[in-house]
Amino acid sequence: MNIPLQEPVIIFGLAVLIFLFFPILMGKLRIPAIIGPIVAGIIIGPNGLNWLARDSTIELLGTVGLLFIIFIAGLELDIDGFKKYRNRSIVFGLLSFSIPLTLGTLVGVYLGFSIPASILLGSIVGSHTLLGYPIVSRLGVTKNKAVTTAIGGTLLTDTLAMLVLAVVTGAAEGELSVTFWAQLIIATALFAGGIFIVTPYVSRWFFRNSNNDGATEFNFVMAILFVAGSIALFAGLQPIIGAFLAGLALNRYIYDHGPLMNRIRFTANALFIPFFLLSVGMLMDLSVLISNPEAWLVTALIAFAVVFGKAAAGFITSKIYAYSVQERKIIFGLSISQAAATLASTLVGYEIGLLNQQTVNAVIVMILMTCILGPYFSEKYARKLSTSQEQTPQMESMPERILIPLANPGTMESLMDLGFVIKKAKGTGEPLYPLSVVQKDLKKASTEVAQAERMLGHSVIYASGADVPVKLLTRVDRNIGRGIERAVAEERITTIIAGWNGQRVGSQKIFGGIIDNFLEHTYQRSLITRIRHPLNTTERIIVIIPNNVAFKPGFEDSISIIKDIAAQLNASLKSYVVRDNLDTYEAVSKRIRPNVPIDFYSSESWESLYEEDLTGIKSNDLVILVSARRGTVAWHPELELLPKKLADMNKGSLIVFYPTEMKEADLRGTRGTEVPKELLFRSDYHD
Repeated sequence: MNIPLQEPVIIFGLAVLIFLFFPILMGKLRIPAIIGPIVAGIIIGPNGLNWLARDSTIELLGTVGLLFIIFIAGLELDIDGFKKYRNRSIVFGLLSFSIPLTLGTLVGVYLGFSIPASILLGSIVGSHTLLGYPIVSRLGVTKNKAVTTAIGGTLLTDTLAMLVLAVVTGAAEGELSVTFWAQLIIATALFAGGIFIVTPYVSRWFFRNSNNDGATEFNFVMAILFVAGSIALFAGLQPIIGAFLAGLALNRYIYDHGPLMNRIRFTANALFIPFFLLSVGMLMDLSVLISNPEAWLVTALIAFAVVFGKAAAGFITSKIYAYSVQERKIIFGLSISQAAATLASTLVGYEIGLLNQQTVNAVIVMILMTCILGPYFSEKYARKLSTSQEQTPQMESMPERILIPLANPGTMESLMDLGFVIKKAKGTGEPLYPLSVVQKDLKKASTEVAQAERMLGHSVIYASGADVPVKLLTRVDRNIGRGIERAVAEERITTIIAGWNGQRVGSQKIFGGIIDNFLEHTYQRSLITRIRHPLNTTERIIVIIPNNVAFKPGFEDSISIIKDIAAQLNASLKSYVVRDNLDTYEAVSKRIRPNVPIDFYSSESWESLYEEDLTGIKSNDLVILVSARRGTVAWHPELELLPKKLADMNKGSLIVFYPTEMKEADLRGTRGTEVPKELLFRSDYHD
């Protein structure tokens, strides 16, 4: 057998075995699993056992893995949090780049490098790669303000590192002229502008017409990712900048816990990111350190510039913005790893003669060290932060369970998508509960039950694509509404998501016999939906609030869910309050998490709401009416007519949101909340 291996099947088989067993071994040694492929690369690479060559195939797959890391970071970036903390990201990004840049430049001068080479060395240690981000994402703390600060700072540090590389390269080749500067600035501006203007426009059109075809949607995302990376090269930038900007541009269209996001994460984490880590390990040459003692000095100085510089930047940022110790160390863990821009700048500097082989080896040793430190700190302190978040008292005394009655296969996917979003909003580990009610005599229902189970089977397939568990329910009842009520009681359901066609026939009260029936006989949170566009293309959420809704026991909970929906869809929030005091609702909104701003406006009457406020609704808007059941404090006769009027005039999608009507026993038993006395003694909330 030839060494290094040449047969593609054997090479790929060996790589897959490494990706399987080395993370397990790292787990036994209590080392972050992400370190496994790096260690394997050192052992089997050209400077180790030489089983694998770092050839064009390994480089290709590794580059794809690197782009996936940066792309997913852009997709998962909390846009609202970034907007809120953008000044923090800018401060941290400048500190995280300038302090190591200064230290690295001084190290280069001390070692006798030229000024251009010293500045390039400084920019190399000034950048960082989000190697620990997959760990932070898995532990569910990506929305933390410190994580958002670090991710936002990454865009700045890597952009500055690539700009310094372009300038130093131009100076070394004698091209540092006015024309060079003009081309660089114009190309960069056109590239960023094109990404943020063209990509959202194309994405809106595509997702509205894709019919939820999983393979087609995945290929579309891959096309955006690699086209953006390719155009970045033509603009004189590194592909990682294009990947990050592509992730930001697609951020609002690929929501968390959806099937598409799950496919992207799975493809990246199972295959391409491990290949990138393997390729990094294969660069390492331990023999250089053994044979050349002077290399230890170079390595130590470069490592000092990185570790001290990144730690100082994180420390200063944490002191300025009062971050906790765990948050400060997460910032350090995310910003210490060197790989992406570091490798790019190092290899380019070596090719044009600014850096020697000894420096390249020292940088690779530093990369290995930081690739161990970064994931270690990220996992250790993200786990602590995640654990402390999980200890927050739960507001619900019952497990959060979401029931989705399904009757029309054509609306299944939109209802399930909303279920994914609500499940994420409530943070429940419970499965979704798709339900089919067979309207038949019990003794003659076997055929219809089999058909119902086949339809529910499609919901299982769809949910599995999002990695969301489901529990299928089938009920046989002469009255479908009563069948839904039984399922709600038997499974202890807390949320009902039902579809509505927008029609009301004859003397039916609001939606139709079935929906009206279970609304009258249940008190659970209910969302009656008419989804007319893919949720991920939602640009704006318009909330309609009737007067006195603030006194309902489930109102704050409903505002929290609506704000979380807006956060997941990256949509703006606008609310019209009908004939009520805006101060009350603004105060409620400010104290409820997530911290998504709501712009409140007052409507003097229902007529002005129809004729003035809602005339500008667009096809990508989502209208949410916070309604009330008959007999409660916020009920108004207009609420029985409003859904049909909104359905007729609304170009976008509609959700009629009925907050929980909590019983007295539930009010007294709710943990972590103080129940207002006026609610306990108000007759509307008693059986």
